Amino acid sequence: MNSTQVASLYVGLNIALLVVLAVRVMMHRRSAKVSVGDGGNDTLTLRIRTHGNASEHVPAFMIGLFMTAVMGSSAMLVHVLGASFTAGRLLHAAGLSASVMAARALGMLLTWVPMLVIAGLLVWQGLF
Repeated sequence: MNSTQVASLYVGLNIALLVVLAVRVMMHRRSAKVSVGDGGNDTLTLRIRTHGNASEHVPAFMIGLFMTAVMGSSAMLVHVLGASFTAGRLLHAAGLSASVMAARALGMLLTWVPMLVIAGLLVWQGLF
């Protein structure tokens, strides 16, 4: 696999995660009969935030991951960054959904560290 193929793998996995989280919101909206907002339903609020948090982090990272692959990063580096970010997103979603603070905190760490590495790589690759 070349680095753009590897990046494509993680883009696909993270898009699937966004869809799963969105479906969880939609299913609970239907069962709670809430079409807009959260209707004061704590479970719906939590599902909305879980999806929202992923929606805030996934797009920027996926663009960055693909860009760094196109700019010549190795397939192994793209795998490490993509896998750690994806694991972080899964841990964060599970931790937030079940109110498990350790999983949520580790998930954010595994989200932010790869994001910062990608940011640094892109700045470096853009300058040199």
